[in-house]
Amino acid sequence: MRQIYVIGIGAGDPDQLTLQAVKALNRVDVFFLLDKGEAKADLIGLRRDILAEHIAEGREYRLVEARDPERDRTAGGADYSPAVGDWRTRRADIYERMITDELGENQTGAFLVWGDPALYDSTLGILDEILVRGTVGFTHEVIPGISSVSALLAKHRTGLNRVARPVQITTGRRLAQAWPEGVDDVVVMLDGHQSFRHYLAEDPVIHWGAYVGTPDEILVSGRLSEVADRIVELRAEARARKGWIMDTYLLRRD
Repeated sequence: MRQIYVIGIGAGDPDQLTLQAVKALNRVDVFFLLDKGEAKADLIGLRRDILAEHIAEGREYRLVEARDPERDRTAGGADYSPAVGDWRTRRADIYERMITDELGENQTGAFLVWGDPALYDSTLGILDEILVRGTVGFTHEVIPGISSVSALLAKHRTGLNRVARPVQITTGRRLAQAWPEGVDDVVVMLDGHQSFRHYLAEDPVIHWGAYVGTPDEILVSGRLSEVADRIVELRAEARARKGWIMDTYLLRRD
């Protein structure tokens, strides 16, 4: 039976891998990588650096790369979920083909997932979809990783929640619609439109970070009214320079 590891590799710093993750890396025969295009080539490069640093010298393994399918990022409203579903199905086709063609019956393969595989990542759902199809059999194990949320809060030297108070993790798309009910601490991911600007009048504290854990790391913290323009400017400059950006932030109301 084929074995698949889904390994959380942290937010970008090779030192953030857990001992469990390092041990798993050294049991893998084939690593599956998705090429997201020239603009995001350093995402593949960071994965290669992690393997070079943590896999024992002399340990043989193969890298199998495939081009990540494009997602319709113009879809909104009622079209958003179907667009994401279509993209995930096309990804599943690619994963299924790589596992079937590149992984032997008694070999171990792995997908290296940014942050933690259980938080805002599609890999586990895609593997479940492949298993339901029944075209290729495998077992899989999840190795947790340090999420971008944990890395962000550590960099800002603050906690995720306050005593006896809830916290919510949401998306920029949801935050733009309304501040979540019943919470004063909101972590926002996947925000391409800087939805925090909707709350300038409330003036919460924001702890923002981009490329956390990498040499390109950018951190900003303060009252939203004082730092919002700076964050927007830094984000635009970084995206123009690198061609992509991954950022996360915590909004905290008094």
